[in-house]
Amino acid sequence: MAGGVVSEAVVAVDDVSFRYPGASSMALDGLSLRIDAGERVAMLGPNGSGKTTSILHLNGLVERQAGTVTIGNVPVVEANLREVRRRVGMVFQDPDDQLFLQTVRDDVAFGPSNLGIRGQERDDLVDRALDAVGATDLAERNPYQLSGGERRRAALATVLSMQPDVLVLDEPTSGLDPLGRRELAELLVGLGSTQLVVTHDLPFALVACPRSVILDEGRIVADGATTEILADHELLARHRLA
Repeated sequence: MAGGVVSEAVVAVDDVSFRYPGASSMALDGLSLRIDAGERVAMLGPNGSGKTTSILHLNGLVERQAGTVTIGNVPVVEANLREVRRRVGMVFQDPDDQLFLQTVRDDVAFGPSNLGIRGQERDDLVDRALDAVGATDLAERNPYQLSGGERRRAALATVLSMQPDVLVLDEPTSGLDPLGRRELAELLVGLGSTQLVVTHDLPFALVACPRSVILDEGRIVADGATTEILADHELLARHRLA
């Protein structure tokens, strides 16, 4: 709160529940989460805790069964999915899910082109996105000839060119060596954007995200400063994170 004004949440998840067909237990069970503008939040949790299901709700890739999800002032409902998916930039675990054209520049331009943006405006968006991730020199390269760290940067640029309100990254350090993880953490911090980072990499979370939440059995069971959560070894052990 600043000056008595409560900031509008960029991400607001309220009492969301979801069960996959045929499943014996809930994937999400009354999940509630708020992320304000500029926050970088790590979502931690054991396998099967509901992390992937929760982020798929943010842009309507999974349809909620109970509760509400809002991005800014836009409810995540079928009628709003085009706008929601522009606002929520999803960076998937495997860069190959986002890099499929002949050059990095073509891939980064794909999203704006789909929005009907053409000419100099699109070129400027592409250039800014590539510059933001330090990938200007990769623009004319074939994505399949890049290193793991370079491909991760290129995939992130494909999302930034859409000018999303929030970045959602799913296991972004997967396949990266220690130097690549450190460079990615520095990059995310430098972007200054609102971010939700799903990760098993606790040292990465400590460097990249001032706030962390622990998700277990479809519910948030801890929410606080990353330094405090990672210092609580009993809490981490109880939720199979240590």
